[in-house]
Amino acid sequence: MEKKPHFVRREFPPREVSSLSLGLLLAAILILNALLYLYLNKFYVSSGRAETDPGLCPFGYFKLGAVKNCSPWLSCEAINREVRKLKCVGEGAVKKVFLSEWKENKVVLSQLTNSELKEDFLHGLKMLKALQSKHVVRLLGYCEQQFTILTEYHPLGSLRGLNETLHMPKYKGINTWHRRLMLAIDYVSIIRYLHSSPLGTLVMCDSNDLDKVLSQYLLTSDFHILVNDLDALPLVNRSAGRLVKCGHRELRGEFVAPEQRWPYGEEVPFEDDLMPPYDEKTDIWKIPDVSNFFLGHVEGSDIVRLHLFDIHAACKKEDPAERPSAQEVLDTYKKVLTLLIREAAMPGAREML
Repeated sequence: MEKKPHFVRREFPPREVSSLSLGLLLAAILILNALLYLYLNKFYVSSGRAETDPGLCPFGYFKLGAVKNCSPWLSCEAINREVRKLKCVGEGAVKKVFLSEWKENKVVLSQLTNSELKEDFLHGLKMLKALQSKHVVRLLGYCEQQFTILTEYHPLGSLRGLNETLHMPKYKGINTWHRRLMLAIDYVSIIRYLHSSPLGTLVMCDSNDLDKVLSQYLLTSDFHILVNDLDALPLVNRSAGRLVKCGHRELRGEFVAPEQRWPYGEEVPFEDDLMPPYDEKTDIWKIPDVSNFFLGHVEGSDIVRLHLFDIHAACKKEDPAERPSAQEVLDTYKKVLTLLIREAAMPGAREML
C-alpha cells in the first residue's frame, strides 16, 4: 500500500508576524510625524503666520501686488494726485471707507466722518503704523491733515461674511474643520501679537459683541486673517498700575467679560468714574465664542470643539487671573490641530498599537 506524501505547511511564528507589523507601523508613524512637522512648519512660517516676514518692507515702505521693490508710504500730495475713489463700501462711527484705485491696483481709502472722533482716528493710524506685520492690514499711505488712510484691498471683506464665502461653490473644497481651525489659530495669533506687541500689552476694545469683533478683521484671498481696525486699542501697563476701560458707557451681555460689566447691581446707576478698570484677559474671555463661530457646523467641527473644551472652559473663568494667556491658548490650538491631522492620516494607528 503506497503511502501518501505528507505535506507540512510551515508558518511564521505569530510573534514574528506581529513584530514585523509593529515595526512597519512604527516606521510609518515616524514618517508621518516627519511629514506633519514639515507641513506645520511650512504653514506657520512660509504662509506668513510667523511674527516676522522677510518679505516685509522697512518701516515707512510697502509693496503691493507683484511689484518687487518697496515704495514709500504715499503722502497727502500723492494720495490726492494718484488715488481715485470708485465707490463707498462701508461707514462706521469714526470713518467712511471707499474702494479706490492706485496705479491699476484696488486699494481702500478711509476718511474721518465725525470730527469729534478725530483722536480715535489718529490713534488708529498710530497703531497701524507701529504694528505693521503679517497680522495687520498693510498700510500704503496716509494724510493726517485730511484725516485719510490708505490700505491694501482684500476682496473677501470682513469676517462677518465668512460663512457666506465658504458656502460659495468655488470654496466648497476648503469649507472643512481643518481650514476653519486654522482661521481660529490665526485669530488667536493676532490676540497673542497684540498682547505682546512692540508697544506693550494692547487690548482689543472694539469687541462688545460677536458682530463687532468680526467687523474688525479681514479675510484674505488665501484664507488668512488680518486685523484691520485699530481705533480702540488701549495699553495695559501693570508695572505702572495702568489698566483700561473699553469706552465710557455701560457694557452688558454674556459676550463681554464679567469684569467689564457694572458690578454694583441695578439699584446703583452706572457711573463711569466708579467703574473698575481691567486688563487684557477680557480678550481671552471672548476667544471661545469667536472660535465657535469660526468652526461652524461642518463635518468634524464638533470633534474639534471636544478637544478644545478644557482650554475654552479655562478662558471662561470668572476670575481673570485664572484665565490662560493668549500664548497658552495658541499652543493648545496648535497641539489640537497636530493631533487631529495625525489621527485623520492614520485613523487605525491607535487601535493597532
